[in-house]
Amino acid sequence: MALIKKKKQHTEVVEHRDNGRSFDELAAQLFDEDATVRRWSARDIASFDGAAKALFTTLEKENQPSVIEAIFTSLELIGTDEVVQGLMPLLRSEDAAERNNVIEVLQTMPDIVALYIVELLNDRDSDVRIFAVDILQVLAHPDTPKWLMSVLKDETHINVLATAVDRLAEVGTEDMIDEIMSLKERFQNEYYLHFAIDTAISRIKGD
Repeated sequence: MALIKKKKQHTEVVEHRDNGRSFDELAAQLFDEDATVRRWSARDIASFDGAAKALFTTLEKENQPSVIEAIFTSLELIGTDEVVQGLMPLLRSEDAAERNNVIEVLQTMPDIVALYIVELLNDRDSDVRIFAVDILQVLAHPDTPKWLMSVLKDETHINVLATAVDRLAEVGTEDMIDEIMSLKERFQNEYYLHFAIDTAISRIKGD
């Protein structure tokens, strides 16, 4: 009997979606007891003005993975400056899955993220700086190599530097090799960093 009831509820949700709902209806359904209703609402609200704020409010309380996935999918579809500003503080989240979702969404918005990437790369928290470098891993922006090279000049945290060197192995060019190699002189006893440098230079050269 429970299975029949669940199927009926799902059918009602689909039919209601076909008929269309207002922003207020969708915003209210983001807090429905039924996770299926919340998931569809999170997906459908993306086309409305004010959706980003509603989704961020919901995200603070949501614990169902399927609904959380729908929220991040909609935030990616919205793709505005408001979304980027809302996502950036979540890089400090203790939830690794949430941080990964944030990074993945930010990676899809290169033009807007470009306005904030320097701020992230200079954040007081070294973990946030590492996450910023992770964003650059697949950020389709022509200034990505330049930003990574700026990390080599200004950064002192070994883990951040090593992460940046790893990314340069993918996007670096031969004219950057001397500057990458100079890190060995600055950090003479950091052999983990030396290994990352050697690997990056080898890949840049195509060895």
